[in-house]
Amino acid sequence: MALSTSVLSQAANQARGLAIDAVHACSSGHLGLPLGCAEIGAVLYGHALSHNPEYPRWLNRDRFILSAGHGSMFLYAWLHLSGYALPLEQVKKFRTLHSITPGHPEFRETPGVEATTGPLGQGVANAVGMAVAGQMAMARFNTPAHPIFDYHVVCLAGDGCMQEGVAMEAVEFAGHQKLDNLILIYDSNKVTLDAMADKTQSENTAGRFRAIEWDVQTVDGHDMAAFLKAFLKAKKAKSGKPQLIIAHTIIARGIPEVQGTQKGHGEGGAKFADSARAGLGLPPEHFFVSEEVRAYFAVHKKALVRRYNKWNKGYKAWRLAAPERAALLDSASATPSAVQLLEKIPVFAPDVKLPGTRGAGREVLQPIAAELPLLISGSADLHGSTYNYIKADKDFDPTNRAGRNIRFGIREHAMAAMCNGVAYDGLFRPSCATFLVFADYSRPPMRLAALSKLPVVYIYTHDSIGVGEDGPTHEPIETISALRLIPRMDVIRPADAEETAAAFAAAMQRTDGPTLLALTRQEVPNLNDIPVQVRRSGVLRGAYIAVQETETLTHILLASGSELQLALAAAKELGAGVRVVSVPSFERFNREAAEYRESVLPTSCKKRVAIEAGVPALWRQYVGLEGKVIGIERFGLSAPAPVIFKELGITTEALVAAARSL
Repeated sequence: MALSTSVLSQAANQARGLAIDAVHACSSGHLGLPLGCAEIGAVLYGHALSHNPEYPRWLNRDRFILSAGHGSMFLYAWLHLSGYALPLEQVKKFRTLHSITPGHPEFRETPGVEATTGPLGQGVANAVGMAVAGQMAMARFNTPAHPIFDYHVVCLAGDGCMQEGVAMEAVEFAGHQKLDNLILIYDSNKVTLDAMADKTQSENTAGRFRAIEWDVQTVDGHDMAAFLKAFLKAKKAKSGKPQLIIAHTIIARGIPEVQGTQKGHGEGGAKFADSARAGLGLPPEHFFVSEEVRAYFAVHKKALVRRYNKWNKGYKAWRLAAPERAALLDSASATPSAVQLLEKIPVFAPDVKLPGTRGAGREVLQPIAAELPLLISGSADLHGSTYNYIKADKDFDPTNRAGRNIRFGIREHAMAAMCNGVAYDGLFRPSCATFLVFADYSRPPMRLAALSKLPVVYIYTHDSIGVGEDGPTHEPIETISALRLIPRMDVIRPADAEETAAAFAAAMQRTDGPTLLALTRQEVPNLNDIPVQVRRSGVLRGAYIAVQETETLTHILLASGSELQLALAAAKELGAGVRVVSVPSFERFNREAAEYRESVLPTSCKKRVAIEAGVPALWRQYVGLEGKVIGIERFGLSAPAPVIFKELGITTEALVAAARSL
């Protein structure tokens, strides 16, 4: 079908009007991108994207991600015009309490929003992750007779996104992996928030992308025919390379007073709303959409639905012809319970010797991967240390799109953001690994995973001063506590192999947010004095009684991870009135009913001491003002691990002394 430039030009100006009116109404927001990219939006949503407003999560839709999330009114305007469940009343409530049009796009909040974006560059990496998922889906599910997956991932990014390191990490990965189902549109308007872009950048973007194995086209972003030609060429490309379209635009186009300048980035142009609307040929009526434009999009929506119905007919035929693949696809929404997963994990031998809980994790991962065939595992160049390689499978790469192990390279930030993209896509279950101290490199996407309730699993090892000789740069003293502060982030720090088994099962069961598994480098004993079932079931509840007092309760000792062995030894020295509580996960324990929490930590016992090789502050919620915490208030040391534990006072002797001093 030919591009209807006449009506889509009207639609572009009316989308500009919606953005101007919405920002003016709430006196807040960003006009630059919605006005500068209006023609791009008209081509994408009015002609070129394959999607279905009636079924926003259609499996084979083109995924569109607005990485420059501050330009959210761009997305809301086009979703509204396209016929998504985003009525005009919600556009009018832009940035107001409880609307589905928040300041930056939020996954799950607005139909048609594919990812929570806002922090610049994250959406680019999310798109790369989605493209990975798309390649995996084609390899796993398509048959010669029924290619049910052939969608593209389309991302719109601005100068700010392109300056962010996370975006550059991700596009390097995309080029190396030859992700030719990825189209990145660079809104090149030569403006950033503070100043013109030439104050902070002078690169040859096209040259850089070609150097990292991308195809590049450059167009006038306001020329709809030229942009469509470039977009269709990118969609049809057979070069085996991801596609970059550099679209030169004028920021805030349509508001002469600010267009083309940094003043056009934010809401600065809103005060010129009436004159701008008149200049765009819009009537005095605010939030105006003409009947002609509405009629065009209604007809276009019917065409999109027909395309979907045609696909759905083929999809049903595929299910009949490929029942095993259909069952595999269905498993994406059928997560086993933690108890069911634990039944598949053999009990460890009492005398097992493993290289830390990371070694236990390696053994646990294999039966879990067999039970969860859509689980994928990646590492930031550390598979040999984090031990999270799925042995029954191979690498994901251009020659093997069905591989379940991803070599992300030393790109911790993009790794976590790409895993978010896989999770947003929803078919595959992403997990990734690095050293715990590098969680700070991946923290922004971890926070967004929690905000968006994405079930990403982080297998982060080398969790404490047990790192030893590598020294303070690699000893995450404060990291565990920092991660525990992220709402909806579960952090689990298991003490031995059996607790590790339960930690993995708990992480894989969880579907409403991310989980971090903090695993040791150093060897830890299997805590055989605690029954296996007690350890496994206790971890699922976040905390449990590891040693029950046999006389009147006098003290409670609390610990997590490798320090639990110290608490067990201290209890034997202190006597029969001492209870030991293992607390592998604050978050899971705090979600338990008050009755259970009271049964584990009775308020009647005030003599409590907690021990953990990290900053102590968060343990105060469990020991109270009368208790004590043995922790570390400084950075670590370079020495053998046992020496460091002794030097910094993380010992059984210190725990005994603290308990007796109460």
